[in-house]
Amino acid sequence: MVILEVSISLFLVIGALIALIGTIGLARLPDIYTRLHGPAKASTLGVGATLFGSFLYFTFFTEGVSMQEALITAFLFVTAPVSANMIAKAALHRGLKCVSNTKNKPWQ
Repeated sequence: MVILEVSISLFLVIGALIALIGTIGLARLPDIYTRLHGPAKASTLGVGATLFGSFLYFTFFTEGVSMQEALITAFLFVTAPVSANMIAKAALHRGLKCVSNTKNKPWQ
């Protein structure tokens, strides 16, 4: 039982740290194309790890399997990359420029 509690705690802490790193990336990166990377990864990995820890907790410490967390995680893994891709396409369509020192610009 202790191993289960430690693994749940690790998932929650790792998820929170990844979400924090993604938030810092959103605030510090210079243009929209680089800013998309931090929140997209943070939402899929950070919130996914947090939800998986919550899924483990409610599955093993309550009466039944917690399907809410599993459905939220599946929905998140499908929608977060698609929304980041659509934001990038909208930025390209509007002609937003990237920072001059950004390397590997495939769209130019």
